[in-house]
Amino acid sequence: MQFDQPVSVQWLAEFTGAKLIGNKEQQATGINEIHKVTKGDISFVDFEKYYNTCLNSPATIIIINKEVDCPAGKTLLVTPEPFTAYIKIVKHFRPFEPATKMISDSATIGEGTHLQPGVFIGHHVRIGKDCLIHPNVTIYDHTIIGDNVIIQAGCVIGADAFYFKRRKDREVQYDKMESCGRVIIESDVEIGAGTSIDKGVSGDTIIGRGTKLDNHIHIGHGAVIGKNCLFAAQVGVGGKAIIEDEVILWGQVGVSKDLTIGKGAVVLAQSGVPSSIEGGKVYFGSPVGEAKPKMREMAWIRRIPEIWDKVNNDNK
Repeated sequence: MQFDQPVSVQWLAEFTGAKLIGNKEQQATGINEIHKVTKGDISFVDFEKYYNTCLNSPATIIIINKEVDCPAGKTLLVTPEPFTAYIKIVKHFRPFEPATKMISDSATIGEGTHLQPGVFIGHHVRIGKDCLIHPNVTIYDHTIIGDNVIIQAGCVIGADAFYFKRRKDREVQYDKMESCGRVIIESDVEIGAGTSIDKGVSGDTIIGRGTKLDNHIHIGHGAVIGKNCLFAAQVGVGGKAIIEDEVILWGQVGVSKDLTIGKGAVVLAQSGVPSSIEGGKVYFGSPVGEAKPKMREMAWIRRIPEIWDKVNNDNK
């Protein structure tokens, strides 16, 4: 999320109750997760094993729970609870705005776009030209939709990220990571009925131009889907996954978080993708492997009882 105007680190330190270390004249221009940060962003870290990753990232202001050497040109905000400080900043700059009508006055809708009955459009949504939004679609605040987009009935675009911090010492163990990101749907996309696309925690979930999604698909927070992809029904994509252009995922493929599927890859139905895979190949299985060797492997597995009986008979 980018701020409407820069914010001084002195104000941030006072607002969060943090100790200021490093450049005290810094201006923050946004807030973001570590995988999305750019110069001027605030990020946070509260596990020592991730300190170096965060300190050496492009983030300019880092909320951290321990005093450490501050990298040149950066600012540290030291507080016992970086997660809580981060959430406080998010809530301040992206507060919840209750809806008072089905289509917000702050939404902009392009010429030729048609909304069927029951469509809800939240605050600050931008929809392009010649789109067709079918009944009972919900489009959350700050979503951006390009031209010639079709969204079938019952879709939910821009719901909160499924992202929680566990607190084992509490009765209610999961603290919600407040979402301030967006969903961006580029032009010429079609989204099937009952599909849900979550907003990013602080960055953007992106559906690339010309991509087609079937019914009952889930796209997790911060995922980036490339151009001209094709996803069949019941595909699930985990948060922050990167799926490059022209990828085909057939029915019920499950894609884990924090991975990359290369350009032009095809993943056959009911496969599971737990880690990054190269483009330009056909995959199958769970965990996936290249389809032809995987199918030969399954053929041999089916022959195990036959082989076992033969070995036993030969040993008699």
